[in-house]
Amino acid sequence: MVAGGLRVLFCGINPGLLSAATGHHFARPGNRFWPVLHLSGFTPRRLAPAEQEELLTYRLGITNVVARATARADELSAEEFREGGRILTAKVELLRPQWLAVVGVTAYRTAFGEPKAKIGPQERTIGSTRVWALPNPSGLNAHWTAESMAQEYARLRTAAEASDSP
Repeated sequence: MVAGGLRVLFCGINPGLLSAATGHHFARPGNRFWPVLHLSGFTPRRLAPAEQEELLTYRLGITNVVARATARADELSAEEFREGGRILTAKVELLRPQWLAVVGVTAYRTAFGEPKAKIGPQERTIGSTRVWALPNPSGLNAHWTAESMAQEYARLRTAAEASDSP
């Protein structure tokens, strides 16, 4: 779900088994990506995973750090993350979204070799694309509620809207 001219390219860790089977990002019912995207104001209503193409109308896209589907992200190796970071960098250089939002700070740290990165805007840029690390919306990430995640996603939305202004 990518195109040129995006405001934000969201980047998940890798497809879960249900996402791989359906072809829809964040397809697992317990995943909070779609509700949080709406609660944060990125979309006017909660989209279902099967409606992911609608994101492009809002200048949003989705990709993954690693293409290989797994039941859990901890099944991926550090080398897979690093290679995914290289592939993602090339994708961002080609598409040039305003923002790359990596959904999962641990994935961001490993893919980009930044072990001390924290949630929020990063100093790293890829060309003119700014980078933001977001909390992982997986139901396994109990440190964040949907509401607290929505607040962080809304910070990114506000920054993206500000970068839209001349």
